[in-house]
Amino acid sequence: MEYSKEDLMEAKKQIWGVGENMGTEESKKIWEENAQFWDNAMGDESNEFHREVVRPKVTELLSPNPADYILDIACGNGNYSSYLAQRGASVVAFDYSKKMIELAKRRQSQYAKQIEFCVADATDRKSILELKRNRAFTKAVSNMAIMDITDIEPLLMAVYELLQESGIFVFATQHPCFVTLTEKYMTPHSYYDITIEGQPKEQIYYHRSIQDIFNLCFRAGFVIDGFYEECFKTNKEIPMVMIVRLKKVKRDSLK
Repeated sequence: MEYSKEDLMEAKKQIWGVGENMGTEESKKIWEENAQFWDNAMGDESNEFHREVVRPKVTELLSPNPADYILDIACGNGNYSSYLAQRGASVVAFDYSKKMIELAKRRQSQYAKQIEFCVADATDRKSILELKRNRAFTKAVSNMAIMDITDIEPLLMAVYELLQESGIFVFATQHPCFVTLTEKYMTPHSYYDITIEGQPKEQIYYHRSIQDIFNLCFRAGFVIDGFYEECFKTNKEIPMVMIVRLKKVKRDSLK
């Protein structure tokens, strides 16, 4: 199944609300205000949730190695970028918060030769494509950011172009079925909530059903060849996170 252009635009309108760019600009402003708090809270090693729930399966599906050239999407303070650098990979990491990138450069200064930190907008295909360097990325990764991005279609399209043939993109996001403050599942929508208790501003979450997320992945030219649903602490039956591995294939092969 493929969505028509009209269906996708209608879904985007429901997510964005009034005007295409308001969601992204408002979200960026919020993360600029949250940046210092987030850097302090995540530190060098991330928090328990990232270490125990997100990182293990993301790393398993990503399988980083010293030959890799990896794009780290919405990198925050760069602690997963440094985790990749410690494993020998070279990384281009970006975030749309200038403040967050400043903090990432400062915190991860010891890995300056392996990590290039950049400011770029994950909702802007042109902005992402400007990260193209003299070699294709072997892999791309995004930890817990898909639900923070107003429109993920430009991101998926751009990552497809930046990856080498058969390159992979691994992303972790909050589970759309089980982690939401609303009763709507099928309808794309947004709402405010926090990630870490005490953060200065509530952020904007953008809910999409699993089929909406997957169909956008297929539309971009990816197939899914890895998938996990991960629980946290004592609740072993309700997953909080889903982790997806996409593989780039020739678009003609999907017809």
